Amino acid sequence: MPTKARKTWAQQLQQNHSVTIAMSCAIVGLSRCAYDYQPKLQDDSVIVSVLVSTS
Repeated sequence: MPTKARKTWAQQLQQNHSVTIAMSCAIVGLSRCAYDYQPKLQDDSVIVSVLVSTS
């Protein structure tokens, strides 16, 4: 199961059943690090544009 789906399930558990983040992550099999992770770039367009401009 993808991490994004498990994170969504964990958030739904917190909202619907008033469980803690730790408990919801344990239920769906997601680490707290994966739950808290925020990607730095939304996509690769910045990297691609830099590579294209230097070629």
